[in-house]
Amino acid sequence: MLPINKSESISRDFILQKVERLTSTFEPITLVEMDNVKLMDRVDVKYILPLQALPQILADAQSHYRILEVENKRLCHYETLYYDTPDLQLYNTHLKNRANRYKIRSRNYVDSDLKFFEIKLRNNKGRTIKTRIRQETIGAEIDQASADFLKHSTPLMATAFKGMVWVDYTRITLVSRKSQERLTIDLNLSFRAGDRHSAFDKIAIAEVKQNKATGSAFIDIMKKSQIRQGSISKYCLAVISTFDNIPCNQFKPHLLRIHKLNNQYDIASGINQYA
Repeated sequence: MLPINKSESISRDFILQKVERLTSTFEPITLVEMDNVKLMDRVDVKYILPLQALPQILADAQSHYRILEVENKRLCHYETLYYDTPDLQLYNTHLKNRANRYKIRSRNYVDSDLKFFEIKLRNNKGRTIKTRIRQETIGAEIDQASADFLKHSTPLMATAFKGMVWVDYTRITLVSRKSQERLTIDLNLSFRAGDRHSAFDKIAIAEVKQNKATGSAFIDIMKKSQIRQGSISKYCLAVISTFDNIPCNQFKPHLLRIHKLNNQYDIASGINQYA
């Protein structure tokens, strides 16, 4: 795990407290209300943010979005187990940027105590299509109901896959007041695979999700903040961070940017701005 010295930890805590206070100023939306903006078939735009920029970004977004609240919490905890073959077939399809590529995962929505087996397809039209079913428990092997679901939904066979890496994070979910748009901001990113651990706790990954690419207040905020589009999937980052000798040439621009943000930014320098 990447080290955090004492002064960085205090500064980071300050920023996270500021983030939590800002999320309390948003009008809430419930899971039931959010059914109208599931966006299981969508286009995505991703960003990598320095954590110290997040308070100002949230302040700018407050008038444009509502915030998901689950069990009185607005920063929600997610635990996700990603499945792949022993030779990382799914990772490599992402590395090669192939069309019609899949991610397979089991996700625990911790605060709502809901668990789903989920399939994500990135098709050759650049759309992300997500399907899922409820499950009771999450294990290293894909259970029979999930295996049947995978067989009927994809050309993949469950017996070839096993749980490879856990991805844990805290998520803020915002819903546009004006359009069919959801926005997720993931922070406190950490990865675990067996006894291997890695963390990226001074960045956040934001994703704008829309039925079709239209105007977005958040994209405008990103332009104002001079933060450019582009990211790497959390699964791919997890694999690179927890496995040895993983090919990643295609991801190098994103990886360099992530490491620069995670190591370069002195969070303390942003404290006065948000005090």
